[in-house]
Parts: sequence; structure tokens; C-alpha cells
Amino acid sequence: MTNVVLFGPPGAGKGTQSEKLIQKYGFVHISTGNLFRWHTKNDTPLGQRVKEIINSGALVPDEVTIAMLQEELNKNPLAKGFLFDGFPRTVPQAEALDQFMKEQGSAIHYVVALNVTEAEVRARIAKRRTVENRADDEEEKLNKRITEYFTKTIHVLPYYEKQGRLNTVNGIGDIDEIFASIAELIKL
Repeated sequence: MTNVVLFGPPGAGKGTQSEKLIQKYGFVHISTGNLFRWHTKNDTPLGQRVKEIINSGALVPDEVTIAMLQEELNKNPLAKGFLFDGFPRTVPQAEALDQFMKEQGSAIHYVVALNVTEAEVRARIAKRRTVENRADDEEEKLNKRITEYFTKTIHVLPYYEKQGRLNTVNGIGDIDEIFASIAELIKL
């Protein structure tokens, strides 16, 4: 089993690159954003709590996110590997993920950070807002998410760098070229 964390700010292209990685490697995609959207759309108790938090622009508390991810991992015992998109966002989440994976006899093998400027992120999200009509891309919420990434989430990178698992890829340019750069890192 090979497990990958795809890291980057909102609009960095994690979703686009995730689709390509899933197609190539057969990973089970674990996107906290998709999980949150599914729970809110289906009005589950967790979804109601998540909706309230997301609507305020804040991050969902670690314990809620981790429990949800553990549930998803346990649903897929025969997976070739997992691709984590949008998680972890804090060092405690990274530590909890490492501990959980260790308990499962596995680990996070690759952390791929998509390096994208804030200007590029904003341009992509403006386009995405028009095409997908995503509520989480409203200007005020977007500003909170970008600030959250660049002031808090980015501090997860040194955690993985110290362990020799961090790989940075230029996330600006042709989608297929970015994917080729990511695929060169993953040795399967």
C-alpha cells in the first residue's frame, strides 16, 4: 500500500491532480472537502456541524476530521493506497494521521506540495467560482481560507520535510506537465 498527501493552498490544483493520480495508480481518494460537502448535502449530524463551521470560514476541528477520515480508511481495507487531498492541515492532524497509519501497519509515503502563488490561486478560484458555482469560493470565505493556509496550514510542510517525505512541485503551468512532475516522484 502506498499513501500520498497532496498539499497546497485552495485552488492549487489538488482536485485536478488527484483525478490523474487516481486514474494512474488506483488510489482511494480521501478529500476532506468532498467528505464535508457529502455530509452537508445529506444533512447528516456531522454535516450540520461541518456546515456551520465551514460557513464561518473556519477549519473543522481535528477530532471531527480525523474520525471522519478513519471511517473512510476503514471502509477500504483492500485499497492499493490512499490519496489525501486537503488533509492534514495542522501538525496535530499530521501526527494523528501518522499514528493511525502506523496502527494500520502503513504510513504516509509521499507528501507532494503544489507550489502556487497567491495571485494564481485567486485567478483559478475566480474561474472555478464561475464554472462550478461553489459556495466555498465566495470572496470573504476564500480570503479566510487563503489566510488560514498561508498562516497556519503551511506549517505542516516542515513537519514532513524533517522526515524526508516532502516533495515540492511547481503547480503553475500545463496540467499534464505538473502531473508528470508528480508521477516522477511516486515510485510504484
